[in-house]
Amino acid sequence: MSSSNQQKNMSDTYKGKILGGPYSEDLKTRVEELVTALQKLETMNLPVIPYLAAWEENKKVIWYEFIGQRLCTLLGCTSSEVAERLRKSVIDRRVYRYSGVDAEVEEEIISGAELGGNRLGIREEVKRSGVVEAVYKIAADEVVFWLKDQAKIENFSQNNVYLSMGFLTDVTKEMEQKDLFEKIGYFDELTRLPKRLIMDRIFEINIGHFQRGIIDNFVFMMIDVDHFKNVNDTFGHQAGDYVLAALAELMTAKKRKEDEIGRYGGEEFYGFSLGSLTHGVKFAQRLRQNIEEHSFVYENQIIPITVSIGLAAASDFNDADEVLVDSLVKLADRRLYLAKQGGRNRVVLEG
Repeated sequence: MSSSNQQKNMSDTYKGKILGGPYSEDLKTRVEELVTALQKLETMNLPVIPYLAAWEENKKVIWYEFIGQRLCTLLGCTSSEVAERLRKSVIDRRVYRYSGVDAEVEEEIISGAELGGNRLGIREEVKRSGVVEAVYKIAADEVVFWLKDQAKIENFSQNNVYLSMGFLTDVTKEMEQKDLFEKIGYFDELTRLPKRLIMDRIFEINIGHFQRGIIDNFVFMMIDVDHFKNVNDTFGHQAGDYVLAALAELMTAKKRKEDEIGRYGGEEFYGFSLGSLTHGVKFAQRLRQNIEEHSFVYENQIIPITVSIGLAAASDFNDADEVLVDSLVKLADRRLYLAKQGGRNRVVLEG
């Protein structure tokens, strides 16, 4: 089928300018292929916003050959207005990079006001890498939301045109949680673990997912260092601090990506394990055993350390509506007490 016939068969939803403009047949054919594919994706109601953007070399203007209707709805505009509305609505652009294999993630933030002056520089960086990977904070009609942009770049040098085909994903919840962590202090200074204040937020997410059937179960655990007062009294409080920091590092190294470890307070830690009760018990036993077998050495002195762990699972409750933060904490705390009463250095999941 010729390009002209293809254009006649294009849906009336096409609002771009390449198919009707003075561009090469190769570019027009590619645009029609991509627009047709994205239109089909749009009908599948996927949790992403597909798009095809284009720009010309050394020109600031970006336009959309195709954009998912959801973005138009979020911005309160038509598809022909979306590029300009989006440009005016951006609060900032965030890019995340690893500075090294073991380094922390670096966050680069460019404000919306700065984007205009950096637009060509950003475009050059995108052209070199061939991909787009950024998060945009956007304000539209007094509503703030975040969109993650991931795209692949194609160059049509004959036309001095670049195509960016990709997807926008709503990551508002994730970014709001990140901002919350930053505002209240995500990490405990000594152990570098999430603080107790974050525990409620993790509970909220897991309980919500459990009650909506997104996950089948999760396990909460209270972890207490056995005879920790003796550590401080015998070896000194600096040794106690060393033990807590070393414990945090050891427990973090033994968790899966589905698990979480945090500091509850003092010598107590908390943990979460997504999945079955069996997984949660295995995680707790793995922690307990590795801590028992680990050599904690401070100033050439070996400090024997064990922990007691009480578990509470969402499945412990007959009704999903009974799965509450207070109920889970009280149940895990009671079982932690039973572990202490039973001789310490053990995991208790009943009683």
